[in-house]
Amino acid sequence: MRVVGVDPGTKSFDVIGLEDGGIKLDLTFPSEVVAEAPERIVKAIADFNADLVIGPSGYGVPLKHISELTERDRFEMTLVREEELKEIPVLIGLQRMVSEMAERGMNVWFIPGVIHLPTVPEWRKYNRVDMGTADKMAITVLGIYDQAKRLGIGYGEVSFVLLEVGFGYNYAGAVKGGKIVDGIGGTIFPGPAYVNGGALDGEVAYLMGKLKKWHLFWGGATVIAANGILPPEEFAERLDEEPFAKAWEAMKDGFLKAVASELAVVGNAKEIILSGRLMRIDALRKDVEDLFEERFGLPVVKQRGLEGKAKEAAQGSAIIADGLAGGEFRELVEHVEIRKSRGSVLDYVRLPLEV
Repeated sequence: MRVVGVDPGTKSFDVIGLEDGGIKLDLTFPSEVVAEAPERIVKAIADFNADLVIGPSGYGVPLKHISELTERDRFEMTLVREEELKEIPVLIGLQRMVSEMAERGMNVWFIPGVIHLPTVPEWRKYNRVDMGTADKMAITVLGIYDQAKRLGIGYGEVSFVLLEVGFGYNYAGAVKGGKIVDGIGGTIFPGPAYVNGGALDGEVAYLMGKLKKWHLFWGGATVIAANGILPPEEFAERLDEEPFAKAWEAMKDGFLKAVASELAVVGNAKEIILSGRLMRIDALRKDVEDLFEERFGLPVVKQRGLEGKAKEAAQGSAIIADGLAGGEFRELVEHVEIRKSRGSVLDYVRLPLEV
């Protein structure tokens, strides 16, 4: 059996193809390339002849086949107004990729974000949308598999807090009893990400006037330090310079607050798992490991997942695809209750929206 998982990242779209649980396809496409020529990535996926594909799901929808997607579903996957779509390559790429897959009649399924899961109590969802996009949910599922395998325990015994430090956004997720019970997504994260500015003060939003989607892709550590978007490796090499050092401290302060919050939710976490593009940079990851071990007194481990160069979210999506198709990861997918996902990302908002 062959399956594919796709991660639509701010910097790149990553693709993992599994055959009977093992990696057979491992590809990365810059987001700008996907936006300009979505047929390239779709052809690569189609040529793999997968039995089931997890498509780029954005903020997520309750588990749904591509033939069932409505225009409303497609809007909720990106939450961007049509006139602003052209400004964000990752969102253009996602929309065009979905259209290309639909035209080919591929067996593509779209997965939920954290807010859609029944394992997250409703009271944690009020006035929230970004508790973790579909790719962050997939990363967390990969973390459940990772811990169960490493520690030799059942899924019901898994407990951890996961911190994902990506190129665009940060995320902290809470897992208790092998279930995802909470999540703090990038636009409500307490501190700057690398590109995104983190939780937006309501007074700042008010003074900005009409908020644009591109504002959610600005204001992070690289902007604080350099007023532009640098490669993360260059940022890491310049931490001895004051603006970079302060920007990194701002990021770490956010890490502490988010992880502390999720540890309080879990209560008996076995460890903290680090994931994401910036945590592949040894100097940055070591700094975070030392900080967490000192403050929280828990083991801090780097997410392992499957073998391969593609990002963790693509691996998690491939695992979900395999489980939905009845493969090796079926028990895991049933345990996290993805099939029971429901609702809309906007169901719990109690403020006036213009949508």
